[in-house]
Amino acid sequence: MPDILEIGEHRIPRGSRVRLEIPVAQLSTGTQVAMPVQVIRSRKAGPVVFISAAIHGDELNGVEIIRRLIAKAPTITSGSVILVPMVNVFGVHSLSRYTPDRRDLNRTFPGSEKGSLAGRLAHIFMNEIVNQCDYGIDLHTGAIHRSNLPQIRANLKDDETRRLAEAFGVPVILNSELRDGSLRQIAAEQGTRILLYEAGEALRFDELSIRAGVKGVQNVLAALGMMRKRSRRNLPEPFAANKSKIGRAHV
Repeated sequence: MPDILEIGEHRIPRGSRVRLEIPVAQLSTGTQVAMPVQVIRSRKAGPVVFISAAIHGDELNGVEIIRRLIAKAPTITSGSVILVPMVNVFGVHSLSRYTPDRRDLNRTFPGSEKGSLAGRLAHIFMNEIVNQCDYGIDLHTGAIHRSNLPQIRANLKDDETRRLAEAFGVPVILNSELRDGSLRQIAAEQGTRILLYEAGEALRFDELSIRAGVKGVQNVLAALGMMRKRSRRNLPEPFAANKSKIGRAHV
């Protein structure tokens, strides 16, 4: 863990708790659009972990999960946590899955400094946040009118990733293949282990999914030795799946 963590123009020393914004674009009116970030750093060395939400702008459960994590003011005993509640700030403002150029941000990584709007946003997020981290938890939901059972999708063939997936504490973990242009694919190529949390549906807050997400993130940070372990009942071992299929209810 570096003594100074650099994000944008900010230099963040150990033992700091900082809220900052990363400029990502300027509207035609001249209004600056920025990605909000909260950084919590321990004085003690340890992993650097990012928690991100709203890569798809209509997937709102993760925004609330991160808001609650920030409100709890967690004590980080080692390492650093970078919380990004709205990666696709454009999509959140318009309640859209996509960026204004109609691209899926999670198929645009690693992006490009001089590319499309989505490409530039992906480039900023990768270079300012992801490339500085050892681990990441990316928070998602199902689509509109399609609710997902709380689950972790990850590369379960990697022992360390599987350990953290099990520690999260949801009933299902899924060995999920990497998709071209996704955050998980590009992060894996540069050595960052990622858990993808799926729960609930788009454009709705689901209390069960939110509570499970808050507890899950805390469980993973505890498993990494970054927080004190919470006293809890031993959870049953999650069901591990190697493939999934979407089922539709007939009304």
